[in-house]
Amino acid sequence: MLETDLQCYHCGEPCTDHDHTVEDKHFCCQGCQMVYELLSENNLESFYAQRERSSARQEGWTADRYAALEQMEIAEQLLDFREGSLCKITLNLPQIHCTACIWLLEKLYKLHPGIHNSQVNFLRKEAYITFDIELISLRKLAELLASIGYAPDFNLSDLGRRDQPKKDWTLIYQLGVAGFAFGNSMLLSFPEYLGLDHLSESYFRSSFGYINLGLALPVVLYSARDYLRAARANLRSGTLTIDIPITLGILTLFIRSAWEIFQQSGAGYLDSLTGLVFFLLIGKWFQQKTYHQLSFERDYQAYFPIAVRLLQGGTKAVKELEVGDHILISNGELLPADGRLIRGSANMDYSFVSGEAIPVRKQIGDQLYAGGRQTGEQIEIQINRPIAQSYLTRLWDQETFRKDKEKQHVLTTNKMGRYFTLTILSIALLSLLYWLPQDAGMAINVFTAVLIIACPCAIALSVPFTLGSALRILGSSGLFLKNTNVIERLQEISCIVFDKTGTLTESQQNLGVEYRGAPLDASQRKQLALLCQQSTHPLSRAIAAWAGPVRETAPIENFEEITGKGISGCIKQHQFQLGSADFLAVEPLLARTGQVFLRIDKAYVGAFTIHNLYRASFPDLIDRLASRYELHLLSGDNDRESRFLSTYFPKDHLHFKQSPEDKLAFIQSLQQQGKKVMMIGDGLNDAGALQQSEVGLVIAENTNNFTPASDAILDAERFADIPDFLEYSRGSNRLVIYAYVLAIIYNIIGLSFAVQGLLSPVIAAILMPMSSITIVTFGVVSSRLLAQRRGLKIKTQT
Repeated sequence: MLETDLQCYHCGEPCTDHDHTVEDKHFCCQGCQMVYELLSENNLESFYAQRERSSARQEGWTADRYAALEQMEIAEQLLDFREGSLCKITLNLPQIHCTACIWLLEKLYKLHPGIHNSQVNFLRKEAYITFDIELISLRKLAELLASIGYAPDFNLSDLGRRDQPKKDWTLIYQLGVAGFAFGNSMLLSFPEYLGLDHLSESYFRSSFGYINLGLALPVVLYSARDYLRAARANLRSGTLTIDIPITLGILTLFIRSAWEIFQQSGAGYLDSLTGLVFFLLIGKWFQQKTYHQLSFERDYQAYFPIAVRLLQGGTKAVKELEVGDHILISNGELLPADGRLIRGSANMDYSFVSGEAIPVRKQIGDQLYAGGRQTGEQIEIQINRPIAQSYLTRLWDQETFRKDKEKQHVLTTNKMGRYFTLTILSIALLSLLYWLPQDAGMAINVFTAVLIIACPCAIALSVPFTLGSALRILGSSGLFLKNTNVIERLQEISCIVFDKTGTLTESQQNLGVEYRGAPLDASQRKQLALLCQQSTHPLSRAIAAWAGPVRETAPIENFEEITGKGISGCIKQHQFQLGSADFLAVEPLLARTGQVFLRIDKAYVGAFTIHNLYRASFPDLIDRLASRYELHLLSGDNDRESRFLSTYFPKDHLHFKQSPEDKLAFIQSLQQQGKKVMMIGDGLNDAGALQQSEVGLVIAENTNNFTPASDAILDAERFADIPDFLEYSRGSNRLVIYAYVLAIIYNIIGLSFAVQGLLSPVIAAILMPMSSITIVTFGVVSSRLLAQRRGLKIKTQT
């Protein structure tokens, strides 16, 4: 290698001087050398091997990628906080993969004096950075991160981040108040439990009672207010839910306890009241504590850049694009608005929007649509529709995306709540009528006792703890669900609809290559790989991967790439030509044997057939699911693989050339037939169908990458485990039924005391907490045992 060809060992940029070297490694600047030395001193050189597999530079990183950040109006919208020159920002860094990444990113202050500190959230793959914007601009900060292999990922939905509502801590505060009151009420109620007469009389009894009343008041008015509001709203709408008996129990406990304390006829049940609310809030918190690092509500803005480059120079925010603007789109960049091709040859990858696996070639004058990704030379586009009227935006504005499927599904808890409420009210009224002729005072006591002891805390805790535990186990296994409501909906599924490209097949980076022709020796394969590496076309990349890794370089003379036709070049005095039949002037008879043809030294050698590479577990997966579910396939691709797929799906269940609207309409047609549908997809072209279906499941190669709005995100590595996940979900719902049985047993025992007028604080203090603890323990333990029985492979977080 010539000295002028030296590349920086750290960032790969050309070395313009030779002042920065360590041993035999060359660096382009002092910063790169410093990063290497930091890693080397801490035995973290493996960072470079890892970065080769996930480097941001392989995604088309360019020097002007972050030029838009120079505009202060854009930078201000991205910042979390600014006071003078001190700024804080949250950056999405998808390349974070190990503890070495965390260590390096938290040492950013050593790389630039303008960076004060940085913290990494590994699960969310985010870095929280505090910096001085007068010493280092946001653009320079982004470029610094990109230079060390962590190119920040900005998108349109990031703008206005400072205006987003802050995290709601209300539940945590409510839980804290209830926990504090519960602990102290238990201590103050011990004399009653133990029958200590010298503490149960006069002064101590009344003092402890008033203190308990003071502790319970904020619990009822603040901690339990959500249940009170929900019960009031349900009564107004004429619906019976579990919130109504819970509210009845809370109010009855408080009113009767207050009456006994003021009348000095008893100590009341305030410890049971505060304990009830405390356990209910724990269940609510447990249910909400899902994998918050994933977003299930992304819309099209999460895929668009924040700004684009203008033809006349500079950048412009995507939201401000107007009809007539001329923008430049380079290799790997996404088109954010519809427009007409003015200059260059477009090779648009619409797989994420339409599902078509092969990039579409467009010529000057052709219409291009938002959501396409250019693969090839830089092109110029004239915007002819603003972003608000683009094809992709119109797709997202459909009525489907405004539906709340959560409200359309009746929770098991609410179903049980209807029957429970009617049953308890009936028992309470019958007990009142039975005792009223004999003893009015006893009748009131029995009536309130039934409402107290039958308070459905155990039933209310069954779902959050049983399904909440299942939610966490599924997440640890690679299936991330939006909430426990999704688990309940999964058991109703009768029909599964698959997308093809990126779902049943590997990602677009993994295309299958079949070669037919004269055998290629090792030298020819290396030279072919070198030639293909010079092109960004997906087919060239696939052939380069097929040819194998290249550990040495060689000069390529007269390299030429003709968009839409092929590539050619001379390597070690051998002329290579690779491309279409027309480009290589292949005889018509030979042209039938493949799609991409190869000549070496003007002699026809062979042809490559490029096809989708199906996931290895695909046949077994379909076989397992077909015995229980009705299976369909929807694809935006053409029907060239229909013969292969018909061995797994009935022919009339295969649907090709499906637009996003077609997919949505197909899901609706199944639902009109009374079927419960789960849609499994991966791209924006599936977004409408994912939202319309009872359960929308997205397959993600990287669960932190952007995915369409969905109910669940599945790590692609766990694709083969979908049947196991579905079976586990059904088993988890059965566990809820078993938990209900336990809760009913406790209620029967408690009611037997209550209707006889034998309820005392001691019995309430024993039965109510014991029932709650039993349900909590049952939910957590049984969910884990079920996971082990189903053979779920729970992975530990790094």
